[in-house]
Amino acid sequence: MNKPILGIIGGSGLYDIDFLEDRKKLKVHSSWGDSSDEIIEGMIGDQKIYFIARHGKGHKLSPTSINYRANIDCLKKCNVTDLISISAVGSLKEELPPGSFVVVDQFIDRTNFREKSYFNEGIIAHVPMAEPTSKILIDLSCNILENLQIKYKKGGIYIAIEGPQFSTKAESMLYRSWDADVIGMTNMPEARLAREAEIRYCSVSMVTDYDCWHDDHESVDVEMLIKNLQENAEKAKNFIKHLAIEYSKGLDFESDNTSTILDTSIVTQKDYWDPKIKAKLNSILKRYIKDNK
Repeated sequence: MNKPILGIIGGSGLYDIDFLEDRKKLKVHSSWGDSSDEIIEGMIGDQKIYFIARHGKGHKLSPTSINYRANIDCLKKCNVTDLISISAVGSLKEELPPGSFVVVDQFIDRTNFREKSYFNEGIIAHVPMAEPTSKILIDLSCNILENLQIKYKKGGIYIAIEGPQFSTKAESMLYRSWDADVIGMTNMPEARLAREAEIRYCSVSMVTDYDCWHDDHESVDVEMLIKNLQENAEKAKNFIKHLAIEYSKGLDFESDNTSTILDTSIVTQKDYWDPKIKAKLNSILKRYIKDNK
């Protein structure tokens, strides 16, 4: 069994973790194309961390243009087993004001123009997504937020839209009628691909604003979002620091089958695997091939 290794994806406003020790910038090659940026390797106490800025430094990539498959593949090549996704979101509920955090456990995917799987051709897999996030990482994250006295909600529905435009008011009201908690643009297909890559995933979503359904607050605009992003960024860094320290003490993942999910998901018989696709999936299938000779 691989030693657990922690990865962090930094969303809008979080483009670096400046307190990492023994920092190295890694240019990791992926057969799926270019990742958003270099991966930063470093230490927090005794815990090794791998960090990538989802939009790239300077926020040069839109939600649609991010190469999610390359990002996850590169983290997999760094042997990341557990992934914390730090994301900026809008609130769909009165009780989740700007500055609060939601540790998401479910998603509704409304994206349209993104590659959402590693297994579209040559080798086919149907990975279950009923529980797309790790309950163990959720518990850990909530304990940290509690200790830091950051307002948070444990569990919630994240609705992923294509963007880059924000919602219309009609859309915002529709999503509220679905009982969604927060709205963002990036956790899908990220969570799907992490699952296919047998990486445990946890979304820690930082509320920057109320979505446009809220009549008593201004409609979402970039200036408001950036102001709240900056305020949330320091909270996020403090959260990561404490999370890494607790993670390094060890967690019991015995009840979580994510790390072997492909054993019951790949349907294409090995004799019929496309060799080119197999080579492309080298990092994703490495554990599966070793355990299923």
